[in-house]
Amino acid sequence: MTSSQRNASRPVPRTPARTSVLCLIADVVLVLAFAAFGRSAHGEGLAGIPLTAWPFLVGLACGWLATRAWRSPLALAPTGLLLWLSTVVIGMVLRQLTGQGTHWSFVVVTLVVTAVFLLGYRAIAAGVRRRKKA
Repeated sequence: MTSSQRNASRPVPRTPARTSVLCLIADVVLVLAFAAFGRSAHGEGLAGIPLTAWPFLVGLACGWLATRAWRSPLALAPTGLLLWLSTVVIGMVLRQLTGQGTHWSFVVVTLVVTAVFLLGYRAIAAGVRRRKKA
C-alpha cells in the first residue's frame, strides 16, 4: 500500500461549520477594516469602502475557494498564507485592471497590513492550540 493510499484511508478531522463561518466573517471584516483604515488615512469618505474593498474581497473569495479554506480555516499554513497572497495579488491585479492605484508603496502597505490581519489571528489561534496540547 502506498503512502497516499494510507493517507486516503485516514479520516480527516472536520472543522466545525461554525468555525469556518466565523473565520470567513472575520476575514471579510478584516478586509473591510483594511479598506476603511486606508480611506480614513487619506481623508477619503467611508462611503467609498466598497469601492476600495471589492478587489480584495474577490481575491479573498478566490482564495477561500482555491484552498477550500473551510476545511481548516484557522491553519496558518498553507490556508492562511494562501488566503493572504490571493487577497493581495488578485486584489492588486483587479485594481490595476480597473484603473485604481497600485503604487509600490500601496502594495507594501497592503502586504503588511493584510498579513497582520489575516495571518495574525490564525497565528494566535495556533499558539492557543499548542498551549492547550502542552
